[in-house]
Amino acid sequence: MQDFEGSVRQEANGSARERLARSISAAAGRPLVSWELMAARQSAAPAGVEKIAEIQRALSVVIRGKQEAVRLAVVCLLARGHLLIEDVPGVGKTTLGHSLARCLACAFHRIQFTSDMLPSDVLGVTIYNTHTEEFEFKPGPVFTNILLADEINRTTPKTQSALLEAMNEQQVTVEGRTYPLPRPFMVIATQNPLEHYGTYPLPESQLDRFLMRMQMGYPDAASEREILNSNGQRPGPEQMQPVASAADVTELQHLAQRVRVDDSLTEYMMAIVEKTRSSQYLALGVSPRGSLALRHAAQALALAEGRDFCLPDDFKRLAVPVFAHRVVLNSRYGSSPRKSEQAQQVLQDILSSVEVPL
Repeated sequence: MQDFEGSVRQEANGSARERLARSISAAAGRPLVSWELMAARQSAAPAGVEKIAEIQRALSVVIRGKQEAVRLAVVCLLARGHLLIEDVPGVGKTTLGHSLARCLACAFHRIQFTSDMLPSDVLGVTIYNTHTEEFEFKPGPVFTNILLADEINRTTPKTQSALLEAMNEQQVTVEGRTYPLPRPFMVIATQNPLEHYGTYPLPESQLDRFLMRMQMGYPDAASEREILNSNGQRPGPEQMQPVASAADVTELQHLAQRVRVDDSLTEYMMAIVEKTRSSQYLALGVSPRGSLALRHAAQALALAEGRDFCLPDDFKRLAVPVFAHRVVLNSRYGSSPRKSEQAQQVLQDILSSVEVPL
C-alpha cells in the first residue's frame, strides 16, 4: 500500500513539473521539445543505477581526486567501448585500468608492451601436439574480459595491429580460423605522450577503435597530500573486492542501449560532426563510427547518472574525449608536440559555435 501511495505521489509531482515546464516553454514562445518533457517528468531511476554507483565507489577508494576519470572509465565500459588513457608516467593510468578490472568478477589479463613483442604474444599460437598428432590453438592473453594493454605505444605497429579485429569485432583470426572472444570484452590501453623517447604513434585506424581517449592529469593538492600521508597503507587494486559480475556488466550494457535519445539531440550531434568535417583547422573530421560512438557514450552517461533519457549536456560533455583522437589537425595550424591539446581546443570552439537545442 505504501509503494502504491509513493507511486501516486511521484506521478503527481511529475505531472506538476511537466505543467511547469510547459508554462515556461509557452512563455518563451516556443514548443516544448520531447527531451525537456522527459526531464520534467523525471521518471524513476532505471534499474542498475545502484550497481553502477557501487562500481564507481569501489574505484574511488583507489583512485583519489579523479571523479571525472572514474566516471568516464565506467561510461566507456557501459557503452561497450575501449578506453585509451594517455598521460605522463606516474599519474595513475595503469592503476585506473587495473582497478576497473579488479572491481569486476571477470577474467583479467595484463600485457606489458615492449618493442620486441610479436602478434602471437597477444593473440596466441598454434602448436603441434605429438600425442594427438594434431595442431592445437593455445589462446593468448587477449582471450579475457578485461585486457589491460600497458604502454601500448611502446610496441611496434605490427603488434599494435593485432588488436584491431579483437577491438572491432570481438573475435580473432589465427591461421584461417576465427575464435570468438568472451563477453563482455574491453581493452584498456595506456600510453605515454608521443614526445617521449622510444614510442610508436598509434595510427588513425587503431585510434578510431577506442571509444574514448582521456588524460588523468595531476591530482589536486588535497588528494596528493592524502596520498603522501598514507605511508603506503592506501589500498591498491590487489586489495579490491569484486562488486559486479560479468552478467551484471552485460545487463548494464543492455540497459544503456535502451536509453532514449530525442531527434533534436541527434540533430545537435550531427551539427557538431558536420562542423568538424568543414573546419579549416581540421584535415580529417569525425567519421560515422565516431558519431555512433558519441551516441552510445551519451546513453551510457545518462544511465550512470540515473536517467533513462539523454540531455544535450551529455553530448557536450563527452564530445572532446570521444572526438579529439578521431580528428586530424591541418598541418598549417597544428604543431606536433601539442597536437592533442590543439585538437581539443578546436573541438571546444566548435561546441561553442553550435546552438544547443532548447
